[in-house]
Amino acid sequence: MNTVEIKNSFHKLIDRIDNEKILSRFFEIMERASTVKDGSLWERLSSEEKQELLRIDSETDSEDNLIPLQSLKEKHKKWME
Repeated sequence: MNTVEIKNSFHKLIDRIDNEKILSRFFEIMERASTVKDGSLWERLSSEEKQELLRIDSETDSEDNLIPLQSLKEKHKKWME
């Protein structure tokens, strides 16, 4: 979907919603999202938090550090039903 299609679909979705609470919540979310600059979350992190995230990211490069999806599904089966 390109930008124009997304906007048109979003407008149609909004037009179908009659619940004022839902519309207000959508508005708040979209307004907040439109004012957030890319990278602003990263800038709010401390240097220790940044280093930790970079370390975690580099650890995912090794298959030995990853858990197969099937193992996670089996371990948490009761929560996924």
